[in-house]
Amino acid sequence: MTQIIALVGSLRAGSINRQLTEAAAQHAPEGIELSVFDGIVDLPFYNEDIDGDTPPEAAVAFRQALADADGVLLVTPEYNGTMPAVLKNALDWASRPFGASPLSGKPLAVIGSAFGQYGGVWAHDDARKAAGIAGAKVLEDVKVAIPQSVVRFAEKHPREDEEVVGLVRGALTALADAAAEPVAA
Repeated sequence: MTQIIALVGSLRAGSINRQLTEAAAQHAPEGIELSVFDGIVDLPFYNEDIDGDTPPEAAVAFRQALADADGVLLVTPEYNGTMPAVLKNALDWASRPFGASPLSGKPLAVIGSAFGQYGGVWAHDDARKAAGIAGAKVLEDVKVAIPQSVVRFAEKHPREDEEVVGLVRGALTALADAAAEPVAA
């Protein structure tokens, strides 16, 4: 079983990106289990002064969850042209310790939805860039940006949208395939 951990950039309980994550979990291909790590809300802003011998419990739990996963799915809206601060902060915590972080070499894909006509592509591009610099093995070819979310999902949940289901299943399959690849020496 391939274990994928999802980090959702919107903290709202009913957010479209949370719903998109629910759709991915419900329709995950056979052999893939998707779980959401909600603890990113508990991470303090990254500060090297508090990330020493005894980092905050929230950071320890987060890093362990990442270490236990085979791949990472970032699901993010776009806030003011970029990813939400909570997601960037999570990537900062995930990037440490430098060179030996739980994110190092881990397959990661970015998907999401936003109200605008491009579906959050700027936020997704920034998230891919930050995750790559943090050490993740970013799947640059996985691009799921669903535009006009408020209109598109006004009457139905993303899990009921066949196109969306196909897109998220494709993203999860790509993550599982990347996780199954041998690690380069």
